[in-house]
Amino acid sequence: MHRATARHIKNQILLEQVLLTVLLGLSGFFLLLLTAIMGYQLWYAGRIYPGVSVGGINVGGLTIKTAAARIASELNYHQIGKIVLQEGERTWLVTPAQIGLFPDLENSAKAAFSVGRTGGLYRRLSEQLNAQQTGVDVSPILIWDQRLAHDYLSALAKELDRPLIEPSLTLEGSSVVVHPGQSGRFVDIPATLTTLGAQLQTLQDGIVPLVIVESQPIIMDIEEQAEIARRILSQPLVLTLPEGQPEGSPGPWELQPTQVAEWLIFQPVVEGTQGRYAITFDKRKLRSFLSELAPKLALTPQNARFIFNDETRQLEAIQKAVIGRQLNIEASITKIQEQALTGEHSINLELTLTPPPVTDDATAEQLGITELIHSEVSYFYGSSPERVQNILAGASRFHGLLVAPGETFSMAKALGDINLDNGFAEALIILGGRTIKGVGGGICQVSTTLFRTAFFSGFPIVERHAHAYRVAYYEKNASNQINPQLAGLDATVFVPLVDFKFINDTPYWLLMETYVNPSRSTLTWKFYSTSDGRRVEWNTTGPINIQPAPEPLYRENPDLPSGEIKQVDWAADGADVTVTRIVYKGDTVHLQDTFITHYQPWQAIYEYGPGTEGMPPEPSSSNHEE
Repeated sequence: MHRATARHIKNQILLEQVLLTVLLGLSGFFLLLLTAIMGYQLWYAGRIYPGVSVGGINVGGLTIKTAAARIASELNYHQIGKIVLQEGERTWLVTPAQIGLFPDLENSAKAAFSVGRTGGLYRRLSEQLNAQQTGVDVSPILIWDQRLAHDYLSALAKELDRPLIEPSLTLEGSSVVVHPGQSGRFVDIPATLTTLGAQLQTLQDGIVPLVIVESQPIIMDIEEQAEIARRILSQPLVLTLPEGQPEGSPGPWELQPTQVAEWLIFQPVVEGTQGRYAITFDKRKLRSFLSELAPKLALTPQNARFIFNDETRQLEAIQKAVIGRQLNIEASITKIQEQALTGEHSINLELTLTPPPVTDDATAEQLGITELIHSEVSYFYGSSPERVQNILAGASRFHGLLVAPGETFSMAKALGDINLDNGFAEALIILGGRTIKGVGGGICQVSTTLFRTAFFSGFPIVERHAHAYRVAYYEKNASNQINPQLAGLDATVFVPLVDFKFINDTPYWLLMETYVNPSRSTLTWKFYSTSDGRRVEWNTTGPINIQPAPEPLYRENPDLPSGEIKQVDWAADGADVTVTRIVYKGDTVHLQDTFITHYQPWQAIYEYGPGTEGMPPEPSSSNHEE
């Protein structure tokens, strides 16, 4: 037992000695290895590890500065490299330096220096060992100034770019000119820079195609539109009125091609990806032209005119109805555009027609015209031929005229313009406190007769104006004598300021007939309708508050010859007259009214030529006013 234990202890001691020897050996090895590694790190501190190259240039063992110098001396791709820019069959040879590529020497050297010096200890040692055994090649860091490349490509683009031109139509006078279009193209510089940058990164020579973007005109063919325009301008455009217009209507209007050409517009229209030219008329110019025509074409609807046949008790048309007419400008513009584009050169204008209430085929029964309800006669003895002419012209405006039920009749409106072109002559009128010559003298014979006819027919009087002074014509009876009872029953009209108006307050139409007999100096006014049983009672004060006419005025007129004396105004006494009227329907008062008239005293005026001797004649009270 003792002997076995001693042997075991001896073996254990031997084992410990062996292990100690081994451990001491390993410790030495690792100490030696560690010493070598530390020496390696210290030796290459501040220098690039062996086996490291930049773009194939060995920079191992060099400092950053000396490595940058070696790279600068050996890396010359930017100077000798060849980049071919290509567009079709055209090419442009440039060096990388010309388009802004340069090596970043210092940062490239720093990149080589960083090999084996980043990450943990194991990674660092692995990179150092790998560089020493197999080598590590670091890509050189490049600086690319794209501004230089952009400028170079922009210069090429000036040669290669082509603007897109759409075809167009213009006019030279009335000739249609076609301007052909062209496709557009341009160098896509950003896209080309992307391709160029990828090539430069390889540090190899290469061909870089320029990126070209092409575009086509939206409008490809304009010959069809050009032909339409030529057809429009091939001959004059004639605008006419539709058939059936009254004789004497204006038109036609022939527009020469040069004028029509000023109205044409060639408007590009895009539909999806395709386009075309739309030929239209300039609505503003066409509207301006038609607006000038419109007043000439306008017709106010007018009832047919009739006379009442007392025997047959039927109406006989003496003047056809006038259909109202207005130029429909907007519809005409649309029609001109549509028809002109189809080659039409004679186009009817569009009209808006308005028939009057009473047309040619109206009957007495339909209108309620069955009898004569009142007739009035006035006398114009001693009137001048000019005054008679004006009475004839004025009265004719009312012959056969119809007044609708409920209508307020305006004499001035029915009379229209009073001028020499409408058949009137110059005769004496009252104007501005004077009796002077003016166109239409004598019209007040017409207005006075109408007033009395409406007065004694029992119609409401809306507007009536008396003369400034008493006029002898309007107080004469059939015997050519003055009847003072007629004073205050006159009415003056001065278009358009002074009017005479009455209301047809019956449910029937009213027909007027006027008859002038120059040989008997009479004006007869007739009202035809259907009597509703009204009757008129009236009373007058006659002329009261008489005011004698002023003393006559004598004045020299240098335009008169010596010895000539001329009376230019006539004396009349002033007076007041009040006329009252009561209109009955049966025993019921339908209306009552009062007409108050104040006549001014009027002065006779004589003019004489310079140097006239002797007393002027006694002033005349004869009155030759209208």
